[in-house]
Amino acid sequence: MTTPEPSTPATAKDRVHRSSAGIAGGVLLLAITAWLGIDAIVAGHGRTPWLALAAMILVVPLIVAFTIRPAVQVNDERLRVRNPFRLIVLPWGEVAALRSGYSNEVVSKAGTKYQLWAVPVSLRARKRAARQEARNAADRAAGASGGGRRGGLGGLGSGSFGGAVPGGPTRAQADRVMDDLREMLEERGGKQGAQGEVTVRWAYEVAGPALAGALLLVILLVTG
Repeated sequence: MTTPEPSTPATAKDRVHRSSAGIAGGVLLLAITAWLGIDAIVAGHGRTPWLALAAMILVVPLIVAFTIRPAVQVNDERLRVRNPFRLIVLPWGEVAALRSGYSNEVVSKAGTKYQLWAVPVSLRARKRAARQEARNAADRAAGASGGGRRGGLGGLGSGSFGGAVPGGPTRAQADRVMDDLREMLEERGGKQGAQGEVTVRWAYEVAGPALAGALLLVILLVTG
């Protein structure tokens, strides 16, 4: 169900999942945009400062939307997904599944899919985790046969990746986040306090400035 009504705000009880790589990339892009844009505005001639200003009004909200804004916030009652242009709130009782493939997504009981931008899939991280798990399995097999290395580099190798769950396999960071979300869905999906309707709100605070910048840029280019 889509509604323009304000969604449930985040609270101090929420666990927040965000992409640190995405945030770092966004900050870097904003710094480069500010440097080039301000230089063009200050040192440019003719229509150049206006073109630079219009481009910054268009680009900055888009950079923020796709890198810094995305977040997944969870508590005992609901899953709150903040994507580039939408804010989706799904009570656990309305979540049908959490799927992982080339992207991570949540599926509502109505069949609607919402991508989790804040939990991006890294195929490299998955391959690295698989290699680490293979090494760990080999060490465990060697230890069980009495030929395993004790301490030293053998002990360090099992824990150096940091993606292993005690008693479980080594997993990539995004996959571990999805495992946690699935566990919460299993625990909370049938609880009375986790029922309700799915709400979706468009991020006009992002789309508005971007559209204004695009319109200003088009006008400047057409009238030039």
